[in-house]
Amino acid sequence: MVTTKKSDDSVSENSFSLDAWMDKLATLYPDDQLERIREAAVLAIKAHAHQRRASGEPYVFHVFEVAEILVNLHLDNESIIAALLHDVVEDTSVTLEQVESVFGHSISVLVDGVTKIGQVKGVSEIAQNKSRENWGNSESLRKMLLAMVKDVRVILIKLADRLHNMRTLKYLDKERQTRIATETMDIFAPLASRMGIWQIKWELEDLSFRYLHPGKYKKIASLLAERRLDREAFINEVITELEDELAKVNIKAELSGRAKHIYSIWRKMEKKGVDFKDIFDVSAVRVLVDTVADCYGVLGITHMLWKHIPNEFDDYITTPKGNNYQSLHTAVIGPDGKILEVQIRTREMHEHAELGVASHWLYKEGSKFDPVYEQKIAWLRQILEWKNEESDVDGFVDRLKSEIFEDRVYVLTPKGNVVDLAMGATPLDFAYHIHTDVGHGCRGAKINGSIVPLTYTLKTGDQIEILTAKSGTPSRDWLNSHLGYLKTPRARAKVRSWFTHLDLEKNITAGKLILDKELSKLGLSKINTDRLASKLNSQNMQELYALIGKGDVTAVQIAGAAQEIATPKDPDAEILKKTKISTAKEVKGDVRIYGVGNLLTTMAKCCKPAPGDSIIGYITKGRGITIHRRDCSNILRYGHERLIEVSWSRGQESTYPVDISVLAYDRQGLLMDITNVLSDEKVNVLSMNTITDVKDHMARMKLTLEVTGISKLSRVLSRLTQLSNVLEAKRVV
Repeated sequence: MVTTKKSDDSVSENSFSLDAWMDKLATLYPDDQLERIREAAVLAIKAHAHQRRASGEPYVFHVFEVAEILVNLHLDNESIIAALLHDVVEDTSVTLEQVESVFGHSISVLVDGVTKIGQVKGVSEIAQNKSRENWGNSESLRKMLLAMVKDVRVILIKLADRLHNMRTLKYLDKERQTRIATETMDIFAPLASRMGIWQIKWELEDLSFRYLHPGKYKKIASLLAERRLDREAFINEVITELEDELAKVNIKAELSGRAKHIYSIWRKMEKKGVDFKDIFDVSAVRVLVDTVADCYGVLGITHMLWKHIPNEFDDYITTPKGNNYQSLHTAVIGPDGKILEVQIRTREMHEHAELGVASHWLYKEGSKFDPVYEQKIAWLRQILEWKNEESDVDGFVDRLKSEIFEDRVYVLTPKGNVVDLAMGATPLDFAYHIHTDVGHGCRGAKINGSIVPLTYTLKTGDQIEILTAKSGTPSRDWLNSHLGYLKTPRARAKVRSWFTHLDLEKNITAGKLILDKELSKLGLSKINTDRLASKLNSQNMQELYALIGKGDVTAVQIAGAAQEIATPKDPDAEILKKTKISTAKEVKGDVRIYGVGNLLTTMAKCCKPAPGDSIIGYITKGRGITIHRRDCSNILRYGHERLIEVSWSRGQESTYPVDISVLAYDRQGLLMDITNVLSDEKVNVLSMNTITDVKDHMARMKLTLEVTGISKLSRVLSRLTQLSNVLEAKRVV
């Protein structure tokens, strides 16, 4: 902040002069607006007079810094006033009614919106605590986004507030640093990107990265510092040479070295698996011109001067990014054989790239239609649909993160329109993005004219045609994340919504069939269903069947809950009552044994127990304890005096042999497809036996696999059943 002379309205300790700050604003706002800004500043100074931040400095410094960030974004006077007052209602005795009486309704709405955002529990915290009682917090998040739709300046003020808090994060303890940095990286930086405000996005990412990965941050920062002088000399040489060539063809351009962002360098190193020296855009030049034609003219001259590096050219002018970012990016081998990135854009593209929706206020006085602003508001309005589609907090938070996260793919409709989707999206996600009915009726897809499976992962540039049935309905398999049909929470919500509206009796019937099939497949038909229902937040089995039938509970959740029932976080009270010693002693290995010391344990070969199975131990003379499944037929023949209570230990990552059977119509390539699935899942095959009946052409396979638990087994079996000609894949018990 500015440090100048003290005035009657200045903050204490002579650290800030309101007069000097107002003088700076005098070139940006007319006199009547300046008076209102000064009035808000005086109120903020008085209201926060006795408050201090963790750094020890007067609290009011924070609100002026937030206002300064918005001034640099060229926002209007109402935004600046609201920024100055954004904490007075929450942290001081000033009321919202007083703000409205002095400054008017529109400013009170902005202040109230920012205040409510501050009261919302963090998204990262909600995501970690996934109980349904947290729906109230996720509903508050939806209301926050609704407030953004009403006036997007609310989120711009909040982004500025978060940016200054990140700049001063060093004064907080490590736990709060990590929590705030995580939330900033997960939500606020991607939101700034979705809003197109790159100058805030980059700084939020770098600051978050600094606290989340301090070692990696310092390493890249030091590498950049070591080469700074050489890099600056190289950039100056490039700029001089390129300016001379552009002058020859009368292209007016503004050239500058482009600041590099540490987090973006690290991400490229991670994505490409390369070292710092192999990142092309550490040395970069930005060229600003007047017209789109000049952009391509500069590109041609750049490629004439220096050799272009293949596969390192992106035309975001013809195909803008999802946040409407437009620019030409190319990488060349510049002077002295050094790699150089060149970004080329018009000045208007640059303003939109740096300011995003904030650039709307730059043109507001002339009433110019701003497509960037309108696009963002249209995106935000889609948030209003979520309430009717999402039934729990998990879906809401997943969808929020998916919608704003930076990684996107850009695909084309048959007519050539660009659609942006989350990275990893499938043709089925695309179908639901186009229209709910297109998704429901989807039965196939063509990519660039060729038929592909609905689980195909879309790539940028793909042109998609959806094949539909006239009366098609969704499949419950689409909700099974193991099978990979849907990536985006938005599409999953639409499928769940369809099943929700089916008759209750149909859902109960379908749910019972799905549960019985899943438990039978996993060899868990004797599991305690009452405990399973409780674990899945259902009061009884009928409710659980209905939830499964609607798609609110998936096969993945069933397998996970089944494993947790058999692997409790704490010893079961009823089990402890049966033991002579009321403590459990952890042993080296994978099994927790109650009431005894460190004994040797082995897994029974007859029933091959795996984590997730209900187990019991049998004391074997001279060989310690043998672990069996509770439903193992051999256990029934043993005397109770030699049985001992055991459970799976916590935190183990061992693998266990499990027998499975596969029944399929024989075909060429069947065995290869099965082994490919097992290879993809990184499952080791201990043995495989195949018998084919030449009369009915049925192939019967028995495999012994090494798995880490029931959840992994469920995923493998689900994928095997999706293979062509496979009729059944289940565990042998």
